[in-house]
Amino acid sequence: MSESILVGQLSEIIRVGGRKRLTVRGRDIFIIARGSELFALDSFCYHAGGPLHMGDIEEMPGYTCVVCPWHRYKITLRSGEGLYHSIDPHNLSKPPVLCSKGVKQRTHLVTLEGDDVYVTLSTGDPAHTKLESDQYNSPAS
Repeated sequence: MSESILVGQLSEIIRVGGRKRLTVRGRDIFIIARGSELFALDSFCYHAGGPLHMGDIEEMPGYTCVVCPWHRYKITLRSGEGLYHSIDPHNLSKPPVLCSKGVKQRTHLVTLEGDDVYVTLSTGDPAHTKLESDQYNSPAS
């Protein structure tokens, strides 16, 4: 398991709009403070490397997502799962259905101790599953 790394203070993150982009152990990530929760994701979108860290936040039924500004891909803050609305092309009167593409964007554990914010990268385990966002956010091999 990876170690927890002090990355700043919650009061600072809130003061600058609830987001902070930074490099942790060579990995480009961003932190979002949303309500009483903190989330950390890779900064660049899994799809084409778009600036996910600059994306709008959108509520979807049961999910809070960040929306990539390049292609409007919706990614859950909690798990990095890609979501989309599917339509039935043979029956356009049916409402769209919320569907999952599976986990595409790497998320990282964020913990709070007092005002101190710590991140534990999810890449610390040598057996971690490779995700599509890894190609845009990892140190060059």
